[in-house]
Amino acid sequence: MKNIAVLKGLTFAASLCAALPALAQDSGTLKKIKDSGSATMGVRESSGGLSFTVGDGKFAGFHVELCQRALADVQKQLGMSKLDIKYQPVTSQNRIPLVQNGTVDIECGSTTNNAARQKDVAFAVTTYVEEVRIAVKAASGIGSIAQLNGKNVATTTGTTSVQLLRKHERATGVDFKEVFGKDHADSFLLLESGRADAFVMDGQILAGNIAKSKNPADFKIVGEVLSVEPIAIMVRKDDPAFKKAVDDSLKALIKSGEMAKIYDKWFIQPIPPANTRIGLPASDATKAAWANPNDKPMEDYAKK
Repeated sequence: MKNIAVLKGLTFAASLCAALPALAQDSGTLKKIKDSGSATMGVRESSGGLSFTVGDGKFAGFHVELCQRALADVQKQLGMSKLDIKYQPVTSQNRIPLVQNGTVDIECGSTTNNAARQKDVAFAVTTYVEEVRIAVKAASGIGSIAQLNGKNVATTTGTTSVQLLRKHERATGVDFKEVFGKDHADSFLLLESGRADAFVMDGQILAGNIAKSKNPADFKIVGEVLSVEPIAIMVRKDDPAFKKAVDDSLKALIKSGEMAKIYDKWFIQPIPPANTRIGLPASDATKAAWANPNDKPMEDYAKK
């Protein structure tokens, strides 16, 4: 009887293990999208050319368009005649929890792919490689990190730039005060209003906010590159079917040359309605990421 009980237990365990992949698939993002007829994109309101608001609940930008293209491919894959796309504004602080809890299906902002975040979420192949820089007022005389000694430096709460600032502060002995904006537009306002002497953030976010300011010539991007960071579209962890669908869509855009055209649309050409121009050609690091699609974290870039 004891052997029979053990055998039954083993049989049940084997059945449970066999069912786990099916359970994972049944609860995955693809099924959620098909069952609900909708997908929710996490978007940023002021992340430079990657993601920004155009008013009336509408959003645009390089990563927003890439997510729209990916979801169009998912719609075809699932054989859906219609897909309702919802836009959920996210911040640096809440973007990861909202992906984790299922509020957001795909986050299309300016998130750095790093090892710590990979423990909580997954990233699609890298579509943009960023350099963290410093924006200052052109007349400030500031041209390097060393000249930030005794200054107020703005950065956005919940971003990796905070850690970079602290690391560099310890390394060089430069003593500055950090002031925090709740989002990138708020951080730039701290610089614009004089409450901060510098704003440290992703170069394209700095360039985008400068381009949209009242007097772009009043600002400039200066100093050393603080960090090189892969920026990627974020999805839920442990959902390989959805990640593959997004990755396949992005790889197809790269292969066809469409990725480069979409990039030029948002970073080189005038952006309506104000026809502002960011004027930031794709970097060699971004082109290298397109040539060899991967989801390597930021730490792998630092090893080079």
